[in-house]
Amino acid sequence: MRIREALLGVNRLFLDTAPVIYLVEQNPQFFDKVRVVFEAVDREQIRVVVSPVTLAECLVGAYQAKQIQVANNFVQYLTQEDTDFVQTTVVIAELAARLRAQYNLQMTDALQVATSIEAKCDAFLTNDVQLQRVPGIRVLIVGDLRI
Repeated sequence: MRIREALLGVNRLFLDTAPVIYLVEQNPQFFDKVRVVFEAVDREQIRVVVSPVTLAECLVGAYQAKQIQVANNFVQYLTQEDTDFVQTTVVIAELAARLRAQYNLQMTDALQVATSIEAKCDAFLTNDVQLQRVPGIRVLIVGDLRI
C-alpha cells in the first residue's frame, strides 16, 4: 500500500521506536518511507504520539556509542510541543499486562500498543509484524509501505 493511502484518515499516529531510529539514522532501506510520514507530521496533517518506551529504546544505541548529542536530539524531538508524549499510567499498565497475556507480546511491545490504544491513536507505525495480530489497532508496517 502507498504511504499516503495508508495515512488517509489518520489524525493521531503512534510511533514505535524503529521508525524514529530509521529517520534519525537515515536508514538506507527505510529512510525515504519514514520521511514521507514525517513530512505529513511537519505539515501538521498528523499528530504523533510516543511513550517513555519509545524514548528509552531510542536512547540505548546513542548511549552505548557515547553519542550524547544524538541522545539529546532524540529527547528534543520526542518531547517537542507537537508530539504527544504519553506517560505510562495504571490503566496503560493493566492493559499492557492483558495484551501480553493474551497475545504473548514482549512487555515493551505490550506497553507501546496499550499506550496507543489509550491515547486513541488511529494507527501504529512500526516494523514489528507480530503486532498485526492484536485486534483493535491499525498497524502500519514500514517495510510493507510504498512511496
